[in-house]
Amino acid sequence: MTTVAPTGALPARSAPVPHFGGVLATDAAALTAYAADGEAVLAALPPRPARDEAQQARAESVLTAGRDARRAFLALHAEAVYDELTAARGRHLRLAELLRAAADRFPGLVPTPAQMAAEDAFVQADKDGREIDQAIFCAAVLRSPSAGAHLVDAMLLPTARALDLLAAFRDAGRVELDSVLVERVGEAGHITFRNAHCLNAEDNRLIRDLETAVDLVLLDDRIRVGVLRGGEVDHPRYRGRRVFSAGINLKDLRNGDISFTEFLLGRELGYINKMYRGLLTAAQNPVWAERTVQKPWIGAVDAFAIGGGMQLLLVLDHVVAEEGAYFSLPAAEEGIVPGLGNLRLGRLTGAREARRVILGGRRITTADPDAHLVCDEVVPAGQLTEAVEAAVRHLSAPAVAANRRMLALTEEPLELFRSYLAEFAVVQVARSYSEDVLAKVERRWQRSQARN
Repeated sequence: MTTVAPTGALPARSAPVPHFGGVLATDAAALTAYAADGEAVLAALPPRPARDEAQQARAESVLTAGRDARRAFLALHAEAVYDELTAARGRHLRLAELLRAAADRFPGLVPTPAQMAAEDAFVQADKDGREIDQAIFCAAVLRSPSAGAHLVDAMLLPTARALDLLAAFRDAGRVELDSVLVERVGEAGHITFRNAHCLNAEDNRLIRDLETAVDLVLLDDRIRVGVLRGGEVDHPRYRGRRVFSAGINLKDLRNGDISFTEFLLGRELGYINKMYRGLLTAAQNPVWAERTVQKPWIGAVDAFAIGGGMQLLLVLDHVVAEEGAYFSLPAAEEGIVPGLGNLRLGRLTGAREARRVILGGRRITTADPDAHLVCDEVVPAGQLTEAVEAAVRHLSAPAVAANRRMLALTEEPLELFRSYLAEFAVVQVARSYSEDVLAKVERRWQRSQARN
């Protein structure tokens, strides 16, 4: 049983910093011993909210040293570790599965499920940031051309949940999930966001449901085109109106309920990449066109597409917006990285305009002369459904899927996507624990509480 040090007491480390020699088994044992020593120090300290300044400094030094050791270990062994976890890439593990396997096979390399569960009991500002250790591991895997490509493939496979629901969806043409409705209407698969309580903002639940819905649309042979649209919301200002998306749920971020594996990295490798690159159905086939199922996608924007909502539009093939709608990536205001917006927006708008939107917070409205750079059609609110139906008819042509596949290969090669995500994983999780972001989400939360 670990004894918690009294206030002011600083438990000492006993293990020296490991020096890795390049032999996996030996280096893994050294990392395990060093990580266990660090965990003993952390366990002897109070939880973060109860630490004094000196205790917090000690905790941060232990956490930093552990992360430095993990980076050094992975610089030598990332591919070997990944191969061992995946039986020499003979099996595909999704992010959460991969992290659980790594925690079990290489103790100290990533947090255990129990450590993550304990961390999840705290709001974001009171956590020790164990997701940073998950990001270090995922980034090392993604930096490897071979291991990274294999992980991308793993995240493009249909989810078990979608496969369980597929027969029912094919029969009924409709599945209601907790925060998403997916329906087959003619040759279109309509996905409606129904996170009504938060302006269809993205949270862990919505990301999970969206991936299931995207899988179902791509797996149903009777569907030729996918459609994304926001449902009606509860917000007093927009009650009874449809809203596309308010982006990341900042209240959940403040409360520590935005997951690195399911949200920050998982959404980019999961449902968004499936819409862009297709669903992987024949992993062993070397011909990309024959190993994936791809379909064109339409976005119908009511009111606004903010943050993650606008990011979605960047992978769609046709965007229809109602008059008066607007688009924004408020990264400068929120303090986090707008997903793959930094990679993709400039292709549509040019580099200078992308900087104005991402760095300067510029909002693009449907009345702006350059609205056509992010939106194909602007129609009166009452005509949005009709415009979507016309777009479905147009994009149902047999050659559309093949040509969009070739466009994606040209616009964003897999290697570019993989290398971007390797850096994004580390940068995004660090931003989610940065003082300025924590202060901003706390202020927003305090204002919302005062209104209630």
